[in-house]
Amino acid sequence: MQRRKFLQFAGTALTTLGLSQFDIIRQANRYAQVLAQSTPRKLALLVGINQYPASQRFSELQGCVTDVNLQQELLIHRFGFNKSDILRLTSDPSDQQPTRNNILTAFEEHLIKQAKPGDIVIFHFSGHGSELIDPNPIKLCPNQQFNSDSNSTIVPAEDGQSKLVPDIMGRTLFLLLSALQTDNVSFVLDSCHSGGGTRGNFRIRSVPGDNLKPSNEEIAYQQRWLKKLQISSEEFAKQRCAALRKGVVIASAQRQQAAADATFDEFFAGAFTYLLTQYLWQQTSNVGSAIAQLTSGLRVLRTTQKPLADGNSSHPVYFISNKLPPADAVITQVQGKQATIWLGGVDSESLQSFDKGAAFTIVDEKGQASAQVKLESRQGLTATANLEPGGKVASVQPGMLLQESSRVVPANLKLTIGIDPSLAEETNATQQALSQLNRVEAVTAKSGTVPYPSQVQYIVSRLTAEYRQQLQRQNISNLPTIGSIGLFTKGLELVPQSFGKLGETATAAISRLQPIIKSFLAVEIIKKTLNSTTSKLDVEVSLNLVDQPKPPLYQASTVRSKNNRSAAQQVNSQKLPVAKLFQLQVTNNESTPLYLTSLLIDSTGGLVVVFPYQWPATEQSTLIEPKETRTIGDPRQLKLKAIDKGTGEALVIISRSPLKKAVKTLVALAAELNRSSGPVELGEPVEVIGNLLDDLSSDRSSSASTEKEIRVSDMATLSIPFEVV
Repeated sequence: MQRRKFLQFAGTALTTLGLSQFDIIRQANRYAQVLAQSTPRKLALLVGINQYPASQRFSELQGCVTDVNLQQELLIHRFGFNKSDILRLTSDPSDQQPTRNNILTAFEEHLIKQAKPGDIVIFHFSGHGSELIDPNPIKLCPNQQFNSDSNSTIVPAEDGQSKLVPDIMGRTLFLLLSALQTDNVSFVLDSCHSGGGTRGNFRIRSVPGDNLKPSNEEIAYQQRWLKKLQISSEEFAKQRCAALRKGVVIASAQRQQAAADATFDEFFAGAFTYLLTQYLWQQTSNVGSAIAQLTSGLRVLRTTQKPLADGNSSHPVYFISNKLPPADAVITQVQGKQATIWLGGVDSESLQSFDKGAAFTIVDEKGQASAQVKLESRQGLTATANLEPGGKVASVQPGMLLQESSRVVPANLKLTIGIDPSLAEETNATQQALSQLNRVEAVTAKSGTVPYPSQVQYIVSRLTAEYRQQLQRQNISNLPTIGSIGLFTKGLELVPQSFGKLGETATAAISRLQPIIKSFLAVEIIKKTLNSTTSKLDVEVSLNLVDQPKPPLYQASTVRSKNNRSAAQQVNSQKLPVAKLFQLQVTNNESTPLYLTSLLIDSTGGLVVVFPYQWPATEQSTLIEPKETRTIGDPRQLKLKAIDKGTGEALVIISRSPLKKAVKTLVALAAELNRSSGPVELGEPVEVIGNLLDDLSSDRSSSASTEKEIRVSDMATLSIPFEVV
């Protein structure tokens, strides 16, 4: 049986293509523009289902209610929705429950009956998806992909009887969409119909639908809407075949991909919804700069899903962009002198740096600063803060937008590694071996829906037959031997070259893996400084091939610099051919000199300094003059090329102050390696990264055991992810 692709009602582009980064920019731009119009009314129906009935078909999810919170705060404070015009159906007891009847009734009463032409309508669903046998399949479409015996569904919080289930089919969503009087409709669906169960530390938002059929109520409901809309079955089939529908649809995953319910710092959320809403908090005239990172951002989170989007790609209905400045947070409540803050715009990778001591600037609708608040505590995405003296406002008010002023990188950051149940009797030995490594925390797997309730970055495991089958389904070749020990990412992706020989003990494996673990720890630390969307420095970075420099594979620049370019991230390919020479180009658009260093990270855990590369280096050699473009990878001096397929990332770190400690450490390392030029692999990467943090910190006299305050006005860390093919 040919399986239909996710969101069959959404149109040709959605059912046939996985969008490129450019398409994601375009569609996310459209989503942001549609939301930001000046219209008579903006209506939203937000559905998030964590708790499903206890049955063999279902597993509970953890992050779907958080998704609704993420969307609600975004819509109210970023896009001007009235709270009374947002209807929530979630597993939270304080909300209406997300049963089939409640979802359909809410769509009819809240959206269809209230929305007038020109209004804005948002429907968001986070929960399980599935796929059912279609009793009325389309068979005669010229486009064969529509001819299928099955139909994708969203799954309400209830179970069916026998082989009949109460799922809401794509066919039904198409009809509900058709019933709306407005064309300005956005569907955001964070679910999938592939896989299911647990993958590493992710729950998959899918349940099986094999051999199941829609309920009689579902078929009758569709017939009622066909009659009400005066659409015959033949006309309906024609519209489906021609992909005739209205609005914009954004889905979290392609066909046969899994949508992840993921753990973050003290909370769960849909990986897709968290990234999407975080980027939309940064929405300005160059919203594409943040959205361009969506797919690569999901890759960084170690989920393999790639979003899909569909709609009128030629132009949005309204072209009025959001006039508000980009924001990292918003004040939601005020009690006395203390404010409650929602950190919806903070990047997930640097969230740990926004705790006690981090500071935000209050900005008005034109982006003008008026005062500062300093965080006192944080739990998940909610923080408390106090108003700093000396500002232009006497008190804080709900709805005030905040931009990062400084963050505080904790001194005790650790790499958390989960211990897979496959290690069985060697679990204690593995935990003991990991605990002996500096700044590494070991977490044993628990029974239940999420094996590691706290966030883990990697998982040490044996390669079991089940894991091997999962990897084979992803078309991964050259797999390790079953029974060997190595590392997986938190999403159960294989860490290349990390698995040893059959018969190796867990203790010996941890000893062998020490260099990789140290590199991963160093990367986790330095990524807490990533700030391309918040840095005030005016810098640009591009990745290009030496023999074909234009167009670049990737471009990045700081969003909040004075020039505030229209596109801070521009993506053409991100695919770097193996064995091809490449280079990075870094431009200083400031009127004063800056200092530069650059690192390359590969999928095996290797961490290499590629700038500076002339030894012994000096502070002066890391200088980049005003308006100068520095090339890293000029083949006359330094040849950079990838020798193996996989994923990689370049980090470019730029500072107003000299990188004294880092350069001194690198010079000593180059001398130890007897090297006069070329990249330097970091044998003790945590020490080098620690010295670099000292250089970037506003208090350079602080010791290694103290937290580091990093100011957005003084430095920038930009990431350029790429795939070697």
